Order: sequence, then C-alpha cells, then structure tokens
Amino acid sequence: MKNFKPRLPLLLLLWSALSPVSTFAAPYVGTVLDADTRKPIENAFVTLGFTVARTDPGGRFTIDGNGKQLGIRAYGHARRDVLLNTLDHDTFRITLSPFIPKAIYLSFYGIGDKALRESALGVIQHTEANALVIDLKGDRGGVSFKSTTPLATQIGARKITTIEDIHALVSELHAKGIYTIGRIVVFKDNPLATARPDLALRTADGAIWKDREGLSWPDPFNKTVWRYNIDLAEEAARAGFDEIQFDYVRFPDSTEPIYPVPNTEENRVETISGFLAEARKRLVPYNVFLAADIFGYVAWNTDDTHIGQKLQNLAEVLDYLSLMLYPSGFKFGIPGYLDPVQHPREIVLFSLEKAQQRSNLPAIRFRPWLQAFRDYAFDRRLFQTTQIRAQIEAADHFGSDGWMLWNPHNLYGDGLQNKSPQ
Repeated sequence: MKNFKPRLPLLLLLWSALSPVSTFAAPYVGTVLDADTRKPIENAFVTLGFTVARTDPGGRFTIDGNGKQLGIRAYGHARRDVLLNTLDHDTFRITLSPFIPKAIYLSFYGIGDKALRESALGVIQHTEANALVIDLKGDRGGVSFKSTTPLATQIGARKITTIEDIHALVSELHAKGIYTIGRIVVFKDNPLATARPDLALRTADGAIWKDREGLSWPDPFNKTVWRYNIDLAEEAARAGFDEIQFDYVRFPDSTEPIYPVPNTEENRVETISGFLAEARKRLVPYNVFLAADIFGYVAWNTDDTHIGQKLQNLAEVLDYLSLMLYPSGFKFGIPGYLDPVQHPREIVLFSLEKAQQRSNLPAIRFRPWLQAFRDYAFDRRLFQTTQIRAQIEAADHFGSDGWMLWNPHNLYGDGLQNKSPQ
C-alpha cells in the first residue's frame, strides 16, 4: 500500500470536502435599485458574512464570502436580507424601499409599561411617526431584556426585565411596519462601575468618581467595557433590530476623573472612534445600521468638546449621526440666537447645516433628536405643538434621515401630523 497514489479527482474530492464551502463559490454579482424610481443606488452596503462590498455609481456590486444570505442596506432606505438559495440567476437585481424614520422614544420602563407602550403604538398608528427608539440598556445601566451576556447578570444589570421576549417584540413591531432602533447607553454605567471597581473611573485620591447624579462611570479606555456593550449590541442585532444606537458614547464632561493614559483630545477621540469602529466590525454580519447620539455643540465646536466626539472622526464609523439638538441644551445659544428656546427652528436647522458644512456629509447621514419636553434651562416653557412642529419642519427642510422625539415620560402626540387617508 505504500506505493498507492490516489488519482487526481479523488485528491480534489478529499481536498474540497475539507475546504471551506466558499472555496469554489463564484462571486455574487448584482445591482441594487430604488424600489420606487428603479434608479441605481450608489454606495449601498452589501454584506455576506463578514465581507462588505459597496455599490458603484450604477448600483453594481461583486461580493464573495461565507454565509447563507446577502444583507443589503443604503442610507434613506429600509434594509433587506436575501437568502442566497432564492437567487436563481448569476446576476440579479435587488430593490430597496425608501424609508425615512420618524421616531418616538420608549424608555427602560416605558417599553415594559402596557399603557405607555400601547399609547406609543397608537401614536404610530395614527400619525406620521413610523419608528421606535427602545432602551435596551438605559441611563441607569439596567439591561431591559433577557440578555445572555454573562457580565450583565454578574453586575446586577439584569435585576429588572421590561422586555420579556426581545425577538417576539421586534417581530411584532416589524409586522406593524415599525422601524426599530435599539438604544444602548455605553460609558454611563453605574452597575458596571459599582460591581467592578477595577473598571471604574476614580478621583485623584483614589475614590470612585461620581457624576452630578451620584452615578459612577466605567473607564472608556478599558476594552472589557467595550466588549460588554458590543456584546449587548450584537444580541440586539441578532434579535432583528434595524439600527443600533449608542448613547453616552463619550467621556464625562468633568475634569475630575483620573485616567490610566493622558486625558488628551487625541486619546479621547481615538478611544471613542475606536470603540465605534470595533462595534461596526462586530455587527457586519447582521446588516444593521449603526448610529450614535452626539452632543449638540459638537456641530459647532472644532475640538472634541472635551468628551471625545469629533464630527470628522465619527462620520468615518457611523451610518447616522444623531445630534441632540434640544434648544434647552444650548446653554450659550448659537450665533445670532442667544435665547434658543424662542428659536427652536433656527437651532435645529442651523446646527444641522453647520454639521454638514464641517463634515462634508450628505444631509441623509444625519437624524437629529428633537425636544418634546418642558424647557429646563431658560424659562421653563412647555414644548408643545408649535415648538415641536418648528423643529420637525427644520429637519425636514434640511433633508435629514428623519428625526426622533425625546420625552422622558414617553408621552407623544403634540406636533405630529395625522396620517393621510388611504
């Protein structure tokens, strides 16, 4: 037997059996078109496993990789997944439907409260709103769903469950035509910093640092903190969320904490952008949009606003930049408008225009947060239909990828237009 030499076909058969499935797979070639206009979509994302391709000006792409389905998404459009075994041509066309999210927000407790949840769904049913931002990890660090991420249980972030079945929730919302955005608060995390003091920010005397609310923050430089939040994001993407939105993806606005490396602008920006880049890499197989909430003054400041957020760097790693353009948050106003609550339209429009000017991004890459709550910084006025509508019209005029209304009590209706009769 020592002189036995397998014939070439047998060698090939054995080699192919041990090789990855994609070894002999031909590249997939196709075109991505707008479902309404039938025009090609340039720069659409096409994913296959961890492989990403972008479409050319004619909407064409070529991709080769491992996986059972193609993921396709483009700015200003609903994303779509296509099973490879349903494609019966070597070259095929895929259409994406235009979609502009107009979202309302449900908090950690709001999503679990039947009355608030049904009220929000009623608003979406009867008005122009068509999307929900849902807390998956809230401002107090609690994880609202039954996460399998071990650290969430170990630190006590899973003590209260307000989403019993995250997969069923997403399926229900999608069945109603609702675009789903999973909000994850990142570097403001009291349970993590308390249960794991080795990860917490500290003061010069070694004590655990606390912010103005008395809450501790973990160290943004620490990769364990990164992995924890990205693990949660991956769970949400696997459950079918259309978009992952990171909030508090920044350094504290305080000079008190002591960091393991110099607290310089370069280090801060590199850290925040690095976290988002790592999240983007991990989320590739899920064909999910990635967004982050950004401090309003970042649109105007040429530095990182001392929190690690710089427009040019964020633009490289995000699909959508969600500037928080609450007039009440503009403590110093903007040029020509020093009393921002009297000029909600101008605050939103001019901030978006400034952000676009500085980033050179198309308007469709922005989706702002708008104020739907009582002013807290100036004259305590209510933000009702007039103020809310002014902000919405500013975002629409600018051409952003929709907008999001923030109300901490999860109460909506003012300022929203009723759906047109069918």
